[in-house]
Amino acid sequence: MDKLGVTIGGVPFDHMIYHFVLTYSNWETGSICFSESFESLSHGLQNALWNLGGVPHRHRTDRLATAVNKETHPEEFTRRYQDLMDHYGLTPCKTNPYSPNENGDVEQRNYRFKKAVDQALLLRNNRNFRDREEYERFLSKLFGQLNAGRKDRRAKELEVLHRLPKTRIDSCKKLDLKVGPGCTIRVNHNVYSVNSRLIGEKIQVRLYMEYLEIWYGQKKVDTLPRLRGEGKYKVNYRHIIDSLVRKPGAFENYRYRDAMFPTSRFRIAYDSLKERYTVQSAASRYLKILYLAAKDSEVAVDNALTILINEGDEISQDAVRRLMKSNVPVAGPDDIHIPAIDLSSYDKLLKMVEA
Repeated sequence: MDKLGVTIGGVPFDHMIYHFVLTYSNWETGSICFSESFESLSHGLQNALWNLGGVPHRHRTDRLATAVNKETHPEEFTRRYQDLMDHYGLTPCKTNPYSPNENGDVEQRNYRFKKAVDQALLLRNNRNFRDREEYERFLSKLFGQLNAGRKDRRAKELEVLHRLPKTRIDSCKKLDLKVGPGCTIRVNHNVYSVNSRLIGEKIQVRLYMEYLEIWYGQKKVDTLPRLRGEGKYKVNYRHIIDSLVRKPGAFENYRYRDAMFPTSRFRIAYDSLKERYTVQSAASRYLKILYLAAKDSEVAVDNALTILINEGDEISQDAVRRLMKSNVPVAGPDDIHIPAIDLSSYDKLLKMVEA
């Protein structure tokens, strides 16, 4: 859907649509997703079935790797996809390799749906949405308009649908992991930080389409946004700070050091400290300031650093703490004073030129 230029709050919204179509009536529905992961497939399919109000006899997919095993594999479908089919009493089927024509009806609806979205956006005269909920309402309304002329055929399909099960199945992957000494875990080729008290402990990660849950001792202890793609990291300085404060010498070469600067003021503060002290001393002093942000208030520390930087004062933990207690307001963009321009020197220059 990226080529349609949809933005949320002015920011490009890169996304996909899980698209579900009944091939007799062409009744369709869909859900926003961000990859072709099994979690997206499970979430989208279950949303569609519960929206439909019943279960068809078969579910056909293309050669999606999260659903269909390679031809050399002894089992035709992946275990997780087969479990999903079994839960709903669906018979799975797939297209042959390089044969998109076997899914021709759905492929055509994909094309026509994206065209309908584009036309609706043109009529709306604006591709920006206030938030994701507004965009989802826009898509839901569009699906309703597209399905308006399919009621008779859909009624016939509803007569032969199976009943829905009592509950949905969890659309997540469960992983048992051990937290490393750096407070990090690796999930689907991405790195996430967790609370330092979990170092060395075994935890369970429940990976959903858009987030992952951290479970320890049968209790959910954290929820983190899921990273898209591979080779990325999401490190929260609040998870790491206790460990770094005890070992400041490791900070300069810390692999995820960039994540230790919540705002540009923190980065400026660290660079300023490095100009005055040795690398290890600067790291130790900076981490004490970052510790205040983690344990007290990031906003208050950021405001204090802004004042110290603007006034050219020495940056230290004591100076930051003093400003935090004083509640001195930070000058806003409207508080900038521009002195009146003195044109007398320009008048003198003109007189000299005339002479």
